[in-house]
Amino acid sequence: MNRLALLAFGVVGLTVLAAGPASATPEAADETVTTCGNSGLQAGLLTRLCAEVTGTTVQFYGRVSLAGPPSPGSPAPAPKELSTTLSSEVVGAGAPPLTQDKPVLFTTTTLEVRGPASTVPCGTTVRGTFGVASFPWTPRPVVHEVTLTC
Repeated sequence: MNRLALLAFGVVGLTVLAAGPASATPEAADETVTTCGNSGLQAGLLTRLCAEVTGTTVQFYGRVSLAGPPSPGSPAPAPKELSTTLSSEVVGAGAPPLTQDKPVLFTTTTLEVRGPASTVPCGTTVRGTFGVASFPWTPRPVVHEVTLTC
């Protein structure tokens, strides 16, 4: 190929690449988007609250895992009975939060505690709270908020 043909080919290639994002398809309305808040330590374990948003439906779930890897050669941690509280509320609505209390048994693998799904209008901000307690520790809930931007 001569230099003029290579230059023309390069210009066409750059033009196609520059036009690429403009031809992208819009996201599907039923696509699930997952976001998570900051983690915290509760009952000696790492906790985090996440939200799954699909259209106008929001479902919060809490995650409980070991705060770090066990020391090499040490025995596996004993199972731990936990009392979990997961709540969700529409910010500014004045309605009481929807709360779920659930006892769970934590072993060494990450545990998920799912709350009920709620359908809310677009533009609504929903706040979730996840607390974990185990004697003698009291809960120090983690909080996560999502705003539906339909």
